[in-house]
Amino acid sequence: MPSPLRTYLAEGLGTFILILFGCGAVHSAVLTGSQSGLWQVAIIWGIGVALAAYSVGGVSGAHINPAMTIALATWGRFPWARVAPYIGVQLIGAILAAAVLFVIYGPSLKQKEDKMGVKRGEMGSVVTASCYGEFYPAPGGVLTAEGKWLESEWEVFQARATFTEALVAEIICTAVLALVVFAVTDNKNSAAPAPYLAPLVCGLTVAALISIIAPLTQCCLNPARDFGPRLFTYFAGWGAAAMPGPNGWHGVIGVYIIAPILGAIAGGGITTI
Repeated sequence: MPSPLRTYLAEGLGTFILILFGCGAVHSAVLTGSQSGLWQVAIIWGIGVALAAYSVGGVSGAHINPAMTIALATWGRFPWARVAPYIGVQLIGAILAAAVLFVIYGPSLKQKEDKMGVKRGEMGSVVTASCYGEFYPAPGGVLTAEGKWLESEWEVFQARATFTEALVAEIICTAVLALVVFAVTDNKNSAAPAPYLAPLVCGLTVAALISIIAPLTQCCLNPARDFGPRLFTYFAGWGAAAMPGPNGWHGVIGVYIIAPILGAIAGGGITTI
């Protein structure tokens, strides 16, 4: 059995891999336009999930998601004593990945903000902040044809997804993800794929869910995926534009932390009860 330290380091590394791939794809799409359509971003997130699981799953189990860790503990598949350390290293891994992306995409971030006509920290910089944390609705679609930010357009655009729609979307989609994760890793499930295929199934599930709700909530499903990078951007110059951002604290806490946790517990419970 791996030592606790090795287990925690592996879990942090797995989350780092996930965020590097996933948020890296978002950076590429938002800042350079190199991704053609949502599916390309979604499938890279899915590949990130699979690669993280293949890399560290044998050591830490590759939860790479506080909601999944809490759900596994709730249904007796993980010790509660390790929940807090796992969440801690998941957040650290996510923050470190955000820092790496901030360094390598620094010039591109500046160019994007200059083109939009905003300064980092102003509300319009939520577009570049969305390369890290998440907002509802996904703010990139509000830009004009010239790539400019208009406050008046944002106020209208926000009606696309209110707190209610965002909350429901994150609960339901995280429940689906947890259901799949619990099902494909259950030794008693005769229909489960071979263990070496489980990471691919989980990754494809994430990609499919992103394709459904990313235009609304950017598709969180994972509190570490949002809060770690969001916390980094707060201190990296975005300030209140990133946290709490235009959705307020009820969005940060309710939609991107509580909703995925509730969804994961519910989804895992379906296969357990």
